[in-house]
Amino acid sequence: MPAPGHDDILALLKTVDSGTGGLSVVDRNWVKDVLTKDGHVTVVLEVPAAIGPKLEPVRAATEKQIAALGGVVSATVVLTAEAAPAKQAAPQGKGAGARIELPGVKHIVAVASGKGGVGKSTTAVNLAVALSQLGKKVAVFDADIFGPSQPRLLGVSKLKPQSDGKRVTPLEAHGVKVMSIGFMIAEDSPIVWRGPMVMGALEQMLRDVDWGELDVMIVDMPPGTGDTQLTMSQRVPLAGAVIVSTPQDIALLDARKGLNMFRKVEVPILGLIENMSYHICTNCGHREDIFSHGGAHKTADELKADFLGEIPLDLKIRETSDGGTPIVASEPSSPHAKAYLEIAKKIWAKLDHGPQKAAPKISLGKMFGLGRS
Repeated sequence: MPAPGHDDILALLKTVDSGTGGLSVVDRNWVKDVLTKDGHVTVVLEVPAAIGPKLEPVRAATEKQIAALGGVVSATVVLTAEAAPAKQAAPQGKGAGARIELPGVKHIVAVASGKGGVGKSTTAVNLAVALSQLGKKVAVFDADIFGPSQPRLLGVSKLKPQSDGKRVTPLEAHGVKVMSIGFMIAEDSPIVWRGPMVMGALEQMLRDVDWGELDVMIVDMPPGTGDTQLTMSQRVPLAGAVIVSTPQDIALLDARKGLNMFRKVEVPILGLIENMSYHICTNCGHREDIFSHGGAHKTADELKADFLGEIPLDLKIRETSDGGTPIVASEPSSPHAKAYLEIAKKIWAKLDHGPQKAAPKISLGKMFGLGRS
């Protein structure tokens, strides 16, 4: 049976009771986005904040009705609100603002960067594969909603996760489980969502995926220090963060911001990685520091953080990444793969000290250095 398209889903939504006087969710103008790809359906409902906590049954019923359509592989309905009402208590359990519990996951590690273009996603996937080669049970969660790249990096962009109508089974490649919004949208389709929509989608993907038992979940964070980073730090029990930077001064400036943000929200810094650290000419063997060298190590020392290692700028890393075969998997005996493996060993040594910590409680006063007057 063919997968339903955008118009098919919209037609169904016109029959879904909003629970507010007999009008449908379409009549209420709550439907903010409908995404369909190969049977995977994602719907964003933006509802009034004042009644948002009461509408979980509507969200669940909508998701159930979509899942029952012929040709639907998975259905995800995200409930968001424009703004939270004043003095509203944080809801418990499923919903906006609730802590996300992943009981089968021992350690969750954010791989982040202060700016884009420094090779964060490539670093994240190679570290995940390296941890798997160390005998660990590993998954990658792609939290970069606006630029999901993990499906392509792991060579599974043309595959589809399966669902039993309640839970989604993540895909697996090179010994690593993976989940990404990229499985639900076309690669060239832009996502134009507000912050609450992004967080709603991320939280639901985390909760509704059958991750199983994991030693480590690597979270490929979006670049920068915005709402996604702050909210993920607040709602997900991160065991630590790894900061990726190039040796350039401008990249290191942003890396400092990223590192300090995680410290302010009490997420341990596992260390810094210098990517594109140097280049070795394939013809003559000459080493050239194209983007300077050693800046991340110096920055780590200045900020009293550990320096985890350096990764060269090399065509092989780019080619294997674009081809969906990370270099740690495709050329495990190469010096580049060994560099990732050594960094993965250091990360695991830092994690292997006990269970993951609870998600921090973020104090705005503490973040901005405000005291009581």
